[in-house]
Amino acid sequence: LRLRLPPDEHRRVVSAALQRPPRHGRGPLLLYVLDLLELPDPVLPQVPALLGPGVPSSGVLVVGNKVDLLPADAPGHLGRLRKRVAEACARAGLVGAALVDIRLVSAKTGFGMEGLVSRLQHSWKCTGDVYLLGATNSGKSTLFNTLLRSDYCKSRAPDIVDRATVSPWPGTTLNLLKFPIINPTCDRIFRRQERLKEEATKTEDELSSEEKKYLNHLKKQGYLVGEVGRTFQRQKASPVVDFDPDMLSYSIDEDPKHSPKKQGEREEFTHNEVKDARWCFDTPGIVKEDCVLNLLTEKEVKLVLPTVAIVPRTFILKPGTALFLAALGRIDYLQGEKSAWFSVVASNLLPVHITTLSNADTIYEKHAGRELLKVPMGGEERMKEFPPLVPQDITLKGIGTTEAVADIKFSSAGWVAVTAHAEEELLLRAYTPKGTTLVVREPPLLPYISSIRGSRIAGTAAYRTKKPPSFVENLKTTGSR
Repeated sequence: LRLRLPPDEHRRVVSAALQRPPRHGRGPLLLYVLDLLELPDPVLPQVPALLGPGVPSSGVLVVGNKVDLLPADAPGHLGRLRKRVAEACARAGLVGAALVDIRLVSAKTGFGMEGLVSRLQHSWKCTGDVYLLGATNSGKSTLFNTLLRSDYCKSRAPDIVDRATVSPWPGTTLNLLKFPIINPTCDRIFRRQERLKEEATKTEDELSSEEKKYLNHLKKQGYLVGEVGRTFQRQKASPVVDFDPDMLSYSIDEDPKHSPKKQGEREEFTHNEVKDARWCFDTPGIVKEDCVLNLLTEKEVKLVLPTVAIVPRTFILKPGTALFLAALGRIDYLQGEKSAWFSVVASNLLPVHITTLSNADTIYEKHAGRELLKVPMGGEERMKEFPPLVPQDITLKGIGTTEAVADIKFSSAGWVAVTAHAEEELLLRAYTPKGTTLVVREPPLLPYISSIRGSRIAGTAAYRTKKPPSFVENLKTTGSR
């Protein structure tokens, strides 16, 4: 379903929801889901406008999602990522009381989620209802579903509330889904803390075979993993016998017929369960303008958006060389005294092709839309409707052979971190499809990314790839990472 909510319409719909009379005497809390791979987030600057003078808000809690997809380039990488998110918030005007907190999580693998739930419960008395906001493909619906199965949600709710649709296609949250937030009483907080303490003493060897299997599955999916448990389970209702005299008066040749009224009955919350409840609402994703994903088919989007841990690919290039990231991005190394390192951080399914500058135009004309460059796909007919690549000249000055100077970000297709010798000046020319945004990100998101590589592959510009080990957050470690 190619359903979109234009930015102006989205602001109107969400603002109307936020401007409803505050319940419990508290304004709503905005839980903004930010895709860490998208920094600088193009939608974040729109958030303060939602908190106009007519909205008695409790502030914004920014959740940096998809942290599991990014490898640790050096010790302290999570602190550096959080700092980059804080800088983005400040540029967007989210400062002081307006910014409640910043959390780094993986809604998919569970990393950081128990900490986020604890932080949200800590805000219970200070906030009203909670609204999940975020750009399309930020992982907002996955976060909604994870919170639905956590201690943040009333224990009966997962059996009653529909799960959000998780899809790479924009606009798949078709209506305002919601679940009731559990009241974190002192007793519940104590029982939850006891559960978390007990789980933190376990090692992988103490897990059941099913738990180990699931944990190993998550480790293949991402670098950072965490378990999201439930302290409060749904109370089992005591069995009640429905005594219906008419149902007992049938002959041995007849089958008892069940009441059609009871078949298909949907379980609902009772009035007492929700009369004073605070609710967590999911909202439609905000469509990113000037984004390469808007130009792609659903099949192409699935190749471009990373869904498992990204394995960085590093190349050492001389001046006079070009690098293609599929047919969605290109970097020409025009001038420089020495070789430089180019580390690609993008979906593992997107091909990288290195060639000389003299051959680069021919390679694009011959292979765009075909298997070598892979995306877009569909041959000459597909490329007729696809916008041409447009250039932008970039000048960088290296800061050392172990630290990247900048990222060249190709909209939502990924980025290339450039590492060069100290004081070495590079003249580059980067290309992206017309109508999409190219960003030179300084400082880079993962400055030491070029160190995550194997040995040089003889006769090529490439290094062997190396995937760092995964880390499980809330299990007792048997070996430190």
